[in-house]
Amino acid sequence: MLNIVLVEPEIPQNTGNISRTCACTNTRLHIVKPLGFELSDRTLKRAGLDYWDKLDWTVYDDIDDFFRKNEGGVFYYLSTKAKNRYTDANFPDNCYLVFGKETKGLPEKLLSANPDFSLRIPMGKNLRSLNLSNSVAIVLYEALRQHNFFDLM
Repeated sequence: MLNIVLVEPEIPQNTGNISRTCACTNTRLHIVKPLGFELSDRTLKRAGLDYWDKLDWTVYDDIDDFFRKNEGGVFYYLSTKAKNRYTDANFPDNCYLVFGKETKGLPEKLLSANPDFSLRIPMGKNLRSLNLSNSVAIVLYEALRQHNFFDLM
């Protein structure tokens, strides 16, 4: 099993789409507050369709709460500011793929403390970033591919 971590997501449709991707791939979803929306938001639920009951997910009060409850994990931090490409990483089973909020990404302090585990998705120059739900899908499917897609059909 793999883990997707959304740190302070702001757009409910992205979180809904990511929840659906996680449900379809047997991937655990971790959502770190504060959020830019209510978890009961109907847009969030509509984007996730009827997959919420099939999803293994946890909500945390803040980033410190997340790390305290997942101590000892292997964490990969996705950022446009990272030097390493996501395709250069070997993702172990049960690792955590950590994504930041749509407008600001992950805290610089977290990235600078973990340069070898900070990864980027290559893209054109002078462009800010890809959509969060697309970025999650790109990196998650590479990690799944490395594990021969586990038991997915």
